[in-house]
Amino acid sequence: MKEITAKEVEQKIANGEVLKIIDVREVDEVAAGKIPSIIHIPLGLLEFRMNELSKTEPYIMVCRSGGRSGRATQFLADQGFDVTNMTGGMLAWEGKVR
Repeated sequence: MKEITAKEVEQKIANGEVLKIIDVREVDEVAAGKIPSIIHIPLGLLEFRMNELSKTEPYIMVCRSGGRSGRATQFLADQGFDVTNMTGGMLAWEGKVR
């Protein structure tokens, strides 16, 4: 499984890169603070909403601590998607939140 740190994601955003970040936390968790411009797909709905994603684009998966996003990363990778897990999740995030 490919992994990236929260700091690396933050640096890519600061450098002007446009990232496709999928947050798999629940609605109440995302409402408490999220990385700007995320795509919100709760983990339990990922299987049903993966048709909204493109296999030609890379995605970074995020959750609270990295566990759920790790499962989501593995699931989507098994389906042929280009996905990377953000280790440490939002607990490790020091960048802007909305």
